[in-house]
Amino acid sequence: MTMKLAIDAMGGDNAPEAIVKGAVEAADTIKGLEITLVGDEAQIKPHLKNQTNVSILHTTETITADDEPVHAVRRKKQSSLVLTANEVKEGRADGCISAGNTGALMSAGLFVVGRMQGVDRPALSPTLPTSDGKGFLMLDVGANVDAKPDHLLQYAVIGSIYAENVRNIEKPRVGLLNVGTEDGKGSELTKKAFELMQTAPINFVGNVEARDLLEGVADVVVTDGFTGNVALKTIEGTAMTMFSMIKQTFMSNFKTKIAAGLAKNDLRKLKDQLDYSEYGGAGLFGLSAPVIKAHGSSNERAVLNAIRQACQMIELDVTNTISSTLNEMNKEEEES
Repeated sequence: MTMKLAIDAMGGDNAPEAIVKGAVEAADTIKGLEITLVGDEAQIKPHLKNQTNVSILHTTETITADDEPVHAVRRKKQSSLVLTANEVKEGRADGCISAGNTGALMSAGLFVVGRMQGVDRPALSPTLPTSDGKGFLMLDVGANVDAKPDHLLQYAVIGSIYAENVRNIEKPRVGLLNVGTEDGKGSELTKKAFELMQTAPINFVGNVEARDLLEGVADVVVTDGFTGNVALKTIEGTAMTMFSMIKQTFMSNFKTKIAAGLAKNDLRKLKDQLDYSEYGGAGLFGLSAPVIKAHGSSNERAVLNAIRQACQMIELDVTNTISSTLNEMNKEEEES
């Protein structure tokens, strides 16, 4: 099976070097993969090997982190990010990846790639680490700050299908992020979403609390984009602060510095365990083709993992599985 991916070579803090090197490794190791790198040829070429399955679509225009997302996508039609999405729209690529401006990629996904049939609102969904190393999927973390109960139901179904097919979890546990675990807790949104999820074709385990997320209380955690983004940033900030405090403690005197030297490898393992780029990028789920948002600070390994993630979605036809399941649910709803 031939899989074609378009990759924004100019997006992210370490672009283009890390993006191109990750793509080169993927082209070497993933069978049947063809990659189009979109960006400045003069900056991309030095990092390439002479591979026949990697090509360049040249452009010098870019979208920066400071650009207003929707305006940038509409005005900068020759930017690497927009041209990357356009490769999917025109059928020259099966999916696309960018480590660039998150809002711009979401806009390009919506306006250029387009929504899949049956989906009201796409969701941005990273896989986050857990103490047992298995990780959990959280959606939405910022694609839509305002959500309706029906949107959360769709996120639950989309997340469940992704977890089962791509992450190989049998009957993934789907939890609804809430202020307590008891039934009937929370806002009008969560109460209504809870009712809808109880009858959905998923393994719904009820309400889950934020403090239990990293303990692996559920394989898929569903919430609105506002709450999800706050939860994600809190997890990130807490992890960064904890590592900073541990570092300060170990560097405080001669004895602790010796202890730091002895524990160095174990601390590195802990840091790797908390690094969610190991799971690939955040999927923009609900679009008509796989669109992956790699972390802005992605190194070549994180880019490789995001490419593997996109390839799995293409190979296992996850987009069509999601679409047909949602359409089936809509039909049943209309009949009842």
